[in-house]
Amino acid sequence: MEKQTVYDYSAPLLDGQEQSLAQFSGQVLLIVNTASKCGFTPQYAGLEALYQTYRDRGFTVLGFPSNQFGAQEPGSAAEIATFCETRFAVTFPLFAKIEVNGPAAHPLYRLLKREQPGLLGVFGSGNIRWNFTKFLVDRNGRVTARYGPARKPEKLAGAIERLLGPL
Repeated sequence: MEKQTVYDYSAPLLDGQEQSLAQFSGQVLLIVNTASKCGFTPQYAGLEALYQTYRDRGFTVLGFPSNQFGAQEPGSAAEIATFCETRFAVTFPLFAKIEVNGPAAHPLYRLLKREQPGLLGVFGSGNIRWNFTKFLVDRNGRVTARYGPARKPEKLAGAIERLLGPL
């Protein structure tokens, strides 16, 4: 049977420990493929700011490093963790490096792309085009929106607030 929500998946964290996304059940999620050596890497700061602003209301950012675009995430898990902590004070969960496209794409990313193929994906594969593509997930684990890398994290606050609901 095909898995239906993001909560049906798991992935290893940077420390190698397997993390079930069911732990985030009932939360609004922003799932992002990240890279440490990309022009969009400063978005880590905006992602962390969103996490700090909304986490007490049931919001979490999940970062998935990927080296599939311009080899911009060449580091080891330890190097990625150190970079994110020291450069951007990232405290949201970061997962082990994955592939987001192709035959070895993580099953979670196959779901994300199927649910929100993106503007060009309607006519093609729905593949991720670059680092820092963002998927917004509602409290039921359903993928509600997809944002390209150029969309700055702070521009997603309104959409996040709508999914979180009233204070």
